[in-house]
Amino acid sequence: MLRYIGKRLVYILITLWIIVTATFFLMQAAPGGPFSGEKKLPPEIEANLNAHYGLDQPLYKQYFDYLVSVAQWDFGPSFKYKGQTVNDLINSGFPISFTLGMEAILLALALGVLLGVIGALNHNKWPDYTVAVIAVLGISIPSFIMAAALQYIFAMKLGLFPVAQWESWAHTFLPTLALAATPMAFIARLTRSSMIEVLGSDYIRTAKAKGLSRARVTIMHGIRNAMLPVITYMGPMTAGVLTGSFVIEDIFGIPGLGAHFVNSITNRDYTVIMGVTVFFGVILLLCVLLVDILYGFIDPRIKISKAKKGA
Repeated sequence: MLRYIGKRLVYILITLWIIVTATFFLMQAAPGGPFSGEKKLPPEIEANLNAHYGLDQPLYKQYFDYLVSVAQWDFGPSFKYKGQTVNDLINSGFPISFTLGMEAILLALALGVLLGVIGALNHNKWPDYTVAVIAVLGISIPSFIMAAALQYIFAMKLGLFPVAQWESWAHTFLPTLALAATPMAFIARLTRSSMIEVLGSDYIRTAKAKGLSRARVTIMHGIRNAMLPVITYMGPMTAGVLTGSFVIEDIFGIPGLGAHFVNSITNRDYTVIMGVTVFFGVILLLCVLLVDILYGFIDPRIKISKAKKGA
C-alpha cells in the first residue's frame, strides 16, 4: 500500500508541474497585464510596478522563480489586494468555500443514493420514472439558473430563506441546494443503474433464498457493491463542486474563495488566478488518490497490486 501511494504521489507531482507550467504560460499569453485597465498608468509608474514584482525579468527567470515559490507553497503577492498575498486570500476564503462544498457534497450523496435505490427497487414503475425525471432536470439545468430560481421562489416569493450573504445556517441552504443539484442527479443515475445490475446478481438471489429480509439484502449486499461507480465519480465531483462554487458564491454574495477568483479574472490579478488554479489542482489530484485507496476498502476483490499494474 505504501509503495503504491508513493508511486501515485510521484505522478501527482508530475501532473502538478504540468498544471503550474500550463497556467503560468497561459497567463503570460493573455493580452494585457496586471496593471492594465481602463485608466492607463503613466509609463514610469507601470515600469516601477513591473520592476517591484519582477515582471521586467526574462520569461524563463519568472517561470523558474514561480516554480520555486510554488514548491515552497508561496503563491506570491496579489496585484490588486494591497498588502495581501495569494496565500492570505486562500486562507481566508477557502474555509467558507470548503464548508459550502462539503454541505453540497453530503446533500448530493445522501439524496442521490436514496433516489437511485428507490428507482432501482421500483424498476419500470412510477417511482423509477419520477427519479429519472428528477435526474434529467438536475443534469440539464445549470447551477446558476438553479440558484436564480431558488432565490426567486424560496426567498423572494415565499420568504423562507435569505436571498444572499453568509451569516447563519439559513443562509447556506439555498446555495447548498443549488450547488448539489447537478452532482445529486449524476449520483442518482449511477446508483440506479448499478443497483439494477447488482440486484440481478446470483449472490443477491442466494441471500434472498436464505430468507434475509429485503431491507438487509438491499443495505448489506446491494448498496455496498453498487457504490463503486459512485465512489469513482466522487473524486472529480469533490473538486468540481468546490470549483463550481465560484459562480454560486458570486450569485449569493458569499465571501469565499470563489469571490476572489472571479474578481481576479476581472482585475487581471494573475497571481491569484494562477495560485487558486494550482490550489484546486492539488485538491483534485488528492481526491482522485483518495478514491483509488477507498476502492480496496469498499470492495476487497480490488487489489492494490492490480491497480499498480494498471497505473
